[in-house]
Amino acid sequence: MPIRTTVSAGLRRVRENGRGRWLRRAVLAGTAGVVLVTGGAWASTSWIRSGADGRTYTAEAVPEAPVALVLGTRVQPDGTPSPFLSARLEIARELYATGKVRAILVSGDNMRHEYNEPEAMQRWLVDRGVPADKVVLDYAGFDTYDSCARAKRVFGVDRATVVTQSFHLARAVTVCRHLGVDANGVGDETMQELNNRTWRISSTREYGAGLKAAVDVLSGRDPVHLGERETGVEEALRTG
Repeated sequence: MPIRTTVSAGLRRVRENGRGRWLRRAVLAGTAGVVLVTGGAWASTSWIRSGADGRTYTAEAVPEAPVALVLGTRVQPDGTPSPFLSARLEIARELYATGKVRAILVSGDNMRHEYNEPEAMQRWLVDRGVPADKVVLDYAGFDTYDSCARAKRVFGVDRATVVTQSFHLARAVTVCRHLGVDANGVGDETMQELNNRTWRISSTREYGAGLKAAVDVLSGRDPVHLGERETGVEEALRTG
């Protein structure tokens, strides 16, 4: 066989073997990644369910607490709460009206000047009869972890009733409890029937959100914006 042909065949075999090794390594790495993510999601789901066991109620049955912590979600372009957020706020309004809580901490996203979840939440509550001095605004509740951490570390909340949709409730209660807030929770169910597609999508996303929550709690990270101690909740509880 000519030398040139022999060399070419050898180089081709080297390239093919190299591609084969790379492919095998990629498949193994991908498989390992899937196993790790799946295992992590399963473990975090178990941790969340265990942490919230016996801690979720209806609005009528939940024990009294000083504060309702309402977790923010999307506000519409006209500045009004989305239906999902309105459903959370209706629960908080009911808790206040029935004496289950004495103040409401609304925690949401105000990362951009033109987008303000806490003020939209406050307006909704005040328009429906909750005194303005009983609604305290947390402008840096960028996610569930930040809202719970800031409730404890910035606003001094030791005990609260967390309000959100029921698919999100176990995670919220568990995270708050691990961050030092003695939390029970009330979850909205009404939006499941009214907007089933969004409900199903959000429920599915909880697996990934639960894994992130576990990582956040284990890392003990600070909220995106911690800030100085605020006395708004204390003042709301003193008045009236």
